[in-house]
Amino acid sequence: MLKGIAKLVLALNGNIKKSQIASGVAWGVLLGLVPAGNFFWIVLFIVSFFFRHNHGAKIFGMAIIKCFAPVLVFQVHALGELILYIEALRPFFTSMYNMPFVPFTKFNNTVVMGGLASGIILWLPIFVLFMILIPLYRNHLAPKIRESKLVKAIAKFPLFKLVEKALIKE
Repeated sequence: MLKGIAKLVLALNGNIKKSQIASGVAWGVLLGLVPAGNFFWIVLFIVSFFFRHNHGAKIFGMAIIKCFAPVLVFQVHALGELILYIEALRPFFTSMYNMPFVPFTKFNNTVVMGGLASGIILWLPIFVLFMILIPLYRNHLAPKIRESKLVKAIAKFPLFKLVEKALIKE
């Protein structure tokens, strides 16, 4: 996990496209809102690798959302319940449930459906938000952090130099 965070910091301060970082955070939020461990989450996780984004940012987005999951679960559940009880979609959900392998996705669970719907709804706003925030960070905040006394003191530790060498080798 430390390696992922270090890669995210390197990406934020490096030459990585801001769109790749923003896309990674948006994917992380989507994956963080869908309950982990079911077949649907695994499929989404695998599909995410077919798109170009920063994987450290994806892990960061998932970690942030998972920290707030106990607070968000009630809203996610309510949205999933709202979607699953739409009368016009009932035949569609019934036919999906009768398909092979589709029931393993647990799409008919209110938290899974709500997490998927809220993740899809939030994907674009989060992407746009981070497209705006990353240049602000790079232009204004990063130079101040780099020049701070704390960062300069941490950079003098031998352990930090070993971690830096390990990250540069990759």
